[in-house]
Order: sequence, then C-alpha cells, then structure tokens
Amino acid sequence: MSGYKGVLVSDQWLHSQFTQVELRSLKSKFGSIKNQNGEVTFGDLPPLMVKLKAFCTTFSEEEIRRVLGESHGDMSNEIDFETFLRAYLNLQSHVTARSDGPKNSSFLKAATTTLLHTISESEKASYVRHINIYLGDDPFLKQFLPLDPATNDLFDLAKDGVLLCKLINVAVPGTIDERAINTKRVLNPWERNENHTLCLNSAKAIGCTVVNIGCQDLVEGRPHLVLGLISQIIKIQLLADLNLKKTPQLVELVEDNNDVEDLMGLAPEKVLLKWMNFHLKKGGYDKTVTNFSSDLKDAKAFAYLLNVLAPEHCNPSTLDTKDPTEKANMVLDHAEKMGCKRYLSPEDIVEGSSNLNLAFVAQIFHQRNGLSTDSRKISFAERMTDDAQTCRDERCFRLWINSLGISSYVNNVFEDVRNGWILLEVLDKVSPGLVNWKQASKPPIKMPFRKVENCNQVIRIGKQLKFSLVNVCGNDIVQGNKKLIVAFLGQLMRYHMLQLLKSLRSHSRNQGRDVTDAHILNWANMKVKCSGRTSQMESFKDKSLSNGLFFLALLSAVEPRVVNWNLVTKGESDDEKRLNATYIISVARKLGCSIFLLPEDIMEVNPKMILSLTASIMYWSMQQAIEDGESSPFPLNTPDASPAPSISGEDDTSSLGGEFSHLTMDDAASDTTVSSQFED
Repeated sequence: MSGYKGVLVSDQWLHSQFTQVELRSLKSKFGSIKNQNGEVTFGDLPPLMVKLKAFCTTFSEEEIRRVLGESHGDMSNEIDFETFLRAYLNLQSHVTARSDGPKNSSFLKAATTTLLHTISESEKASYVRHINIYLGDDPFLKQFLPLDPATNDLFDLAKDGVLLCKLINVAVPGTIDERAINTKRVLNPWERNENHTLCLNSAKAIGCTVVNIGCQDLVEGRPHLVLGLISQIIKIQLLADLNLKKTPQLVELVEDNNDVEDLMGLAPEKVLLKWMNFHLKKGGYDKTVTNFSSDLKDAKAFAYLLNVLAPEHCNPSTLDTKDPTEKANMVLDHAEKMGCKRYLSPEDIVEGSSNLNLAFVAQIFHQRNGLSTDSRKISFAERMTDDAQTCRDERCFRLWINSLGISSYVNNVFEDVRNGWILLEVLDKVSPGLVNWKQASKPPIKMPFRKVENCNQVIRIGKQLKFSLVNVCGNDIVQGNKKLIVAFLGQLMRYHMLQLLKSLRSHSRNQGRDVTDAHILNWANMKVKCSGRTSQMESFKDKSLSNGLFFLALLSAVEPRVVNWNLVTKGESDDEKRLNATYIISVARKLGCSIFLLPEDIMEVNPKMILSLTASIMYWSMQQAIEDGESSPFPLNTPDASPAPSISGEDDTSSLGGEFSHLTMDDAASDTTVSSQFED
C-alpha cells in the first residue's frame, strides 16, 4: 500500500488552518496560474480567487484586487504557496466581516471552515460523556476510559482511529467488522492510516458528510474536525428511530393519511421538531418551536414537554420560576427522573446550544415518545413503508449522492429528487457542463411546472448520456415513480463508475477506449489468477460468489497484507457467508474503497452491487499503480469481444440499483472529492 503523501506547510499555525483535502486543492489551483517561469504574483490572484465558491458570491474581481492591494502593496511582487494561503485567509476574513460573523455549524453537515477553528467546550464535554457511557465496557477501549472532558484526551485517543471506528458501530451496529480494526496499544503509521481510512469510508456509509476531511487530519487529531465527525456520528445514533419504519407510531403526528408521504420525506430533525410540537400543543404551550436554539433558551418548552410525557415527576414550581438557568436545571432534574442521562448543563440550554438541545430532545424521545399504540394507525404506517429491496436501493442512492459533496443533502431519495434540482446537481458533478443552470429552478419551488421543467432537463441529459429511458418523461420523477427513479439513478451511478475508471485508463496504452463490464470482470479474474489462487467468477451473477472467497482473494491480490486469512471461514453456512461478507466490506473500506453495499448484497449475489464492489477495488488498484509509477496500470490485454454478461441492458434498467462512489481515499482524492468551496 502506498504511503500517504500530504501537502506540507512549514508554518505550523498556517498548516493548522486547512485540512489536507483543502491544501491539495489550493495547491493545484496555485500551480495552475504559474507563468512560463514558474512564478506567481499578487496580480495573478484576483482572476483565480473570484472563481472560487468561497468568494464568487461575495466579491467582484476588482474588489479582490483592492483588498489584496491594501494588504500587500505592490501587486507585482512574486509570492510562494504559503503567501497565497495567507492571502486566502485574509480574503476569507473579509467574507466573515461582511456576513456579520461566522454562522453556527450545522449538526447534520459539520462545518470545516478554514478561518476560525474554535470548538465548544460544552459540546466536547457532552460527547466525552456519551463516549464514556457507550464505550466504557469495550474490551479494548476500557483501558483508556473514562476520558476527562477537561483535557484533550479525546483528541489524543482519536489519533489511532480505533475510537472513531467503535463509535460508528455504536451509532449503526454492524457497520464495521471489528476484526478489520487494527487494535493494539502502539500502531505504526500504516496501521493508523488503515484505521482512519476505514473510519472515513464507514462514516460515509452511515450518512456522515466527510468530503472535506482526510486521514492525515485525524492522525493529527485536529479538534474541530474530530468533534465535527463525532457530532455527526452521535446525531445519526440519536435520530436513528425517527422514521416510520423504526417507529410506525409517528403516523399519529399527521391528521390526514394523505400527509404520511410528507412525513416520510422530512429530515429526522424535522420529524423530531414535529413530534415536540405535537406534545406541546397537547400540553397547552402557545408557541411553535421552529429550532433547537433560540426557541428553547427560556427552558419553558422543555418544561411543558416533560409535564406531558412524565407528569408523575412534574414539579409545579418549574413553570413559575423566573430565572431561566434555574428553570433549565429543574427541567434537567425532571428528565433525569424519567431516565435521561444528563449530557448538557443548564447553561447550555440558556445559551441555545442547538447541537446539545437536539441531542437532549432526541434522548427524551427515546426514553418516552408518548405516541399512540393504535394498531390500525400502526398497520397503515407499516403498509406505507417500502419493501426490503426498495429500502436497500434508497439507502444506497442516498449515501452515494451525499458522498459526492453537492450542496444539497438527501434525507429521502424518493421524495427529495421529485423537484429535479438534486438530480441536476448530481449530473453536474458526474458530467460537468451538461446542465443548463439558466433553465433550472432552485428550491423552494412553488410552481409545479417548474419542477417538471427541471425533471425534463434531467431526462434530456440522461438520453444524451445514452441511458435507457424509453417512454420516460420528467413528470414521472415529479410524481415520485419509484421504479423509474431507481432505474435512472442506477444508470447514473454506473455511468459515474465507468467514467472514473476511464479517467485512470488514460494513463495506460489503452487510453481513449471505453471501460466495459467485461473489462472489469477480466481484470478481477486476471488479478486473482496472477496471485496464485484458483477462484474465478464467471459473471457478476455467479452464485459461487456468495461465500465471499473470490473477493477476499481479489483484495489479497491487490494488497497482500490487508486480509488476515485466519479470520476467513469456508463460507458453507449462512452464518459463515455473513462473516465473510462483513469482513470483505470492512477490508475494502480499510483499503480505501468508498462503497455502500450490505452483507446481504454479497450473500444474495446482487449483480449491481457485485459490479460496484469489483470496480471499486479495481479503481483503488489502478490509483496505486499510477502513484507507484507503474507504466501500465490498466493491463487489459483481453479483447473487447470477451463477453461478460452485462448488467446494463435495457431489460435490466428498472432495477439498476448498483451503487458507486468516489472509490478513493480522501487523502488521495482527485478534484471530484474536494469540497465544492474550492471548485471553479
């Protein structure tokens, strides 16, 4: 496995202001404006800066030139990369000044701003308490726990990656096969890098946004990035049950059965607010809570909520108390009596800490949701949820889209794509330049025909990319036709996968030729054969793949040290197949593959998922060959006529659910994984 190659900055403070992904992107941008003598001056910066998304909506080119001139004087002076970074930070400070200071970071998409890296000590203390409670009995971590929230022990312990991997498994059990985690007191750089690669790819696989975080950032234990990632993981854990599938009783929140679809399309935190207001209305509270910050500062809403849910612990004097801090303390005492652990302080409530207040409300929901057990309503809600395969497809598409780094965030694919905007964003990411943004309408969209226009453009671009879209129109997407949405997204992900492979193929003697399913199949068989093993797959539908042995052989072929064969079973029973399948997924992510399939996809030999897994391993292997300087990282000497049964035919279009992502480690990311903040 090739070692990590980061961008080094001699000034440590300056280095700390950027993530490695940001440094790689800015380094590339800086290099692109060098003149024939390899020089860059201050005068060269305005045309570049005005194209960066961090500044394009705030400054004109002339304004940037004026700001740089005021700060640095002679615009003809030659500058180096570090001076460029300082100029970037200087300009960013002017952006912050214009926007009246930095906004609070979102708990959903944790901010990784490069100007101010302040962290909330109260949030850190809350997360430390959470970790101490949920991981205190872990066989490996208990020697390091409990952590002291007053120290930086959290960031030091996170540097080897074990803590973050274990926390992901607390949030979504079974995400990581813990046999793949390198656990010992002292890890070498390779083992630490593997743990962090496994962590980041697994975090993406549960819905975290990690586009702007690299392995080296975690190895260095950067507080704002570590806390940002931990906050997302904990939020996913706390909000896991806020959907109709896990809690069908939530159907009580809507009065009309026709509104159930709207409820299904809400983000989990919006459902939590709706649940809170539902009970507040019953309790006689005369306001509507619209956020977890300012609306909760006086603690009055909390008092009403707890009085409705746990009247047996009600303190009559709570609502009469005038001092907000004292009232907040009484609220926390009430919650503690009903079984909620104290994660936040009265001061956190009064200060309006949105992250901690959200976590507190989610705790109350888990402890006692107060919803009806009306069997008729629950039965209706259960009928509204999708079958297992559709749910699996929706999960795959949602995680793939969110991993692309587009500005929108998907909570429910089938609801969120219906206005066409997110699909246009994805198309622009996968194939830049095809979307005509002048003809697109950005949400919120009130006029239905505007949604149809967006979706019609989506279909036109799909046909331009040679997708099979016979008798499909934009209105089918607007109407939420799940079968057609699945078909379109399946083809789009497959197209993205093949384009990524084709981009690496340009480094070989086969440059310019398209990559096909047959190439991927032949490459995998050749790799395994050359490693001395006899396993082969006849197609991506080959039922013998269910035992997982071929993929373990393939992973071992591309990186011999990554598979521990002592942990591999024969794959004869279903239990043994599941053990192998979970190990395959974790080993692939540990290697650097960003994949979203489930163990069931391997066990059942889902051909779309099998294709994506194989292609992901192939992409990683090709990247390593290029980085290691091999002349032909794409050794495909097999003729195109060697047919592998394709899964892209028209007959299979309706179930094209194969997922595919960036297929790369964040630290070795191409421009496709860099934060959109640095894109032209």
